[in-house]
Amino acid sequence: MEVIYGLIPGMLILGLAAVAVLFWAARTGQFEDLDGDGQRILMDDDLEGRDARRFPDAEDTGDATPSENAKGKR
Repeated sequence: MEVIYGLIPGMLILGLAAVAVLFWAARTGQFEDLDGDGQRILMDDDLEGRDARRFPDAEDTGDATPSENAKGKR
């Protein structure tokens, strides 16, 4: 029964911290664009400026192996 005297204030502090984080997130704009990321992943606009290191099929590799392409040898 004595442990409840520590748990109740602890839960109140934890709850107030969660509410403070919620208000902080809402004030800083974390919930502004909820659908944007889901739609952005479906768009093909980001394929134009692809980095050849991240997307090896973006450039013509010829007969070189991927390790030789990374070193710049052909």
